[in-house]
Amino acid sequence: MNRTGGDDLDDDFVPDDLVALSDAEDEEAAHSAEGEDVGALLSADEDNGAPSTSQAAVDKKRKRRAKEKERKAKKRKMEEETGDVPPPSVASQTPALLADYISSMQAKSFSKMSAIELADIQIPETSIADTTLWSGSRNLDQLAEFITKMLPTLRTRLAQRPKNNGAPTLLFIAGAALRVADVTRILKDKKLRGEKGGDVAKLFAKHIKLEEHIAYLKRTKLSAAAGTPGRLGKLLESGALQTSALTHVILDVSYQDAKKRNVLDIPETRDEVFKGVIGSPKVLEGIKQGKIQLVLL
Repeated sequence: MNRTGGDDLDDDFVPDDLVALSDAEDEEAAHSAEGEDVGALLSADEDNGAPSTSQAAVDKKRKRRAKEKERKAKKRKMEEETGDVPPPSVASQTPALLADYISSMQAKSFSKMSAIELADIQIPETSIADTTLWSGSRNLDQLAEFITKMLPTLRTRLAQRPKNNGAPTLLFIAGAALRVADVTRILKDKKLRGEKGGDVAKLFAKHIKLEEHIAYLKRTKLSAAAGTPGRLGKLLESGALQTSALTHVILDVSYQDAKKRNVLDIPETRDEVFKGVIGSPKVLEGIKQGKIQLVLL
């Protein structure tokens, strides 16, 4: 919602700690220079004769330069530290903590449900993959290695020849069409699919009609399907996207948009995840029975 009045700063403007630090140190340097004992500055020359006012000015300038150099070094170090160390992903937590996290997100999507009703759709801790031993990046550049090391059963199934059309062993849920396209390229690599693996479906609404996806799924044997939650939910509802071979659902929570929100932070996509995909009757039943494993990337 647009706001009028006030200054020109954005509503979510946060003062830069580096700027605040810079201002504080400049002020400290100014007070220090004003309060210095001129006699102390000149004491080194007293034994050699009359003090020089020009030498005092040089000494003060040298001290100011030293303080400025120190301030810039501190600022540079802070920039390096904040820029090179990404915040830890929520996906790196234990299954118990992830179960609590998912439950809290479900409560937001089903705000009118009672505690008993929410408990009925809760994801069991035992159905959430434990990936705490993964020390690498959770970005897509290491997705193939992540699947190989953390999900060996999925890696094996991806390389097997699918039996039925439109029935992948993996559903990969991503929050944006471009992200889906990137994931699809990685999942199509022969490092994961081998020579026998099926196709990898790229499922999002942009430029592709729902009917076209339905027709494609009905004629294609799949190893995996990557898509946005909205399109995946509609295809599950239509029956074109089947769950008979489904063993894993990867939920991409590490990727963030420009506002630093993941797929569960955005109300629209969160609802689509829990109501259309994970909340799809056959998917939820498979997860609760332990036949389908939920993986947070």
